[in-house]
Amino acid sequence: VQLVESGGGLVQAGGSLRLSCASSGSTFSINAMGWYRQAPGKQRELVAVITSGGEDTNYADSVKGRFTIFRDNSKNTMYLQMNNLKPGDTAVYYCNAVLGPGDWGQGTQVTVSS
Repeated sequence: VQLVESGGGLVQAGGSLRLSCASSGSTFSINAMGWYRQAPGKQRELVAVITSGGEDTNYADSVKGRFTIFRDNSKNTMYLQMNNLKPGDTAVYYCNAVLGPGDWGQGTQVTVSS
């Protein structure tokens, strides 16, 4: 299964970005998926989760109310809408299954300037 993240970039604090995660796997629609991020010198952390059908979502406290995770199983694609970005959101963002993550993609860099 190949996961390809895109949509990152440089944005000022308070701005917005939408990340995309395209999966080549046939099992995408049956997996709960998540967005993870890794800031320089820090461990990778899970910031948002969505169930296989998209009915339920959950967020880390640090992004709750600002980020929205959603998916389109017909396109094997998941998204992360990020609003009111803060410098602390600067990281490489990855997507992967929540239970038994597979190979990691290259991620997409998000940089938020103050």
